[in-house]
Amino acid sequence: MPLKDGSYKGPHWATRRAILELLKRRGSQSSAEMADELGVSSMAVRQHLQELEQAGDVVSNDESRGVGRPTKIWGLTNQAERHFPDRHRDLMLDLINSVKEVMGQAGMDKLLSQRAKEQISVYSKRVQSRSKLKQKVDELADIRSEEGYMAETQLESENSVLLIENHCPICSAAESCVGLCSVELDVFKKTLGKSVSVERVEHMISGDRRCAYRIKKVVS
Repeated sequence: MPLKDGSYKGPHWATRRAILELLKRRGSQSSAEMADELGVSSMAVRQHLQELEQAGDVVSNDESRGVGRPTKIWGLTNQAERHFPDRHRDLMLDLINSVKEVMGQAGMDKLLSQRAKEQISVYSKRVQSRSKLKQKVDELADIRSEEGYMAETQLESENSVLLIENHCPICSAAESCVGLCSVELDVFKKTLGKSVSVERVEHMISGDRRCAYRIKKVVS
């Protein structure tokens, strides 16, 4: 059963949490697809989905997938974001507004630049210890996951890897201060070095389900 703070309790709480995280990482899915991924029965998944639906965390739509009856596809609602908290939201928004008021945009830009330098220093020590592109991006994904971004990688080709961030723990701050997103892109580029290009291909702030970056070797 759901608690007031949006968490769950009871003997099956772990499965419900796993369903929420799977939908967050993979997007909308059928109960059969989720059952296969989680290693439980479709019936069990459907029961959990019904409870999650009653709590307002998931919603379903019928989708035609060829011959036969439409398939029920499940996805997260906006309310489900309570399970993936925006870290220190109010504090960050207050700080951003205070910096803008006291120091102006130039001061905010200077602050973001300093933060970026510190991130690049920390990230580079771990990423540059790896030799291959996929290894470097995997390490970067590990760092970002530790920071709450639910990051993972997807190999597109020998010279191209997607860095995927399924959650943004500073989303409200990023909406208030667009420079945060611009700086992050620059951080990735400088961390990975001049031998690769980094392109943002999906962006939560623009309405996408996740943020995704295509990282490719620069062919000279």
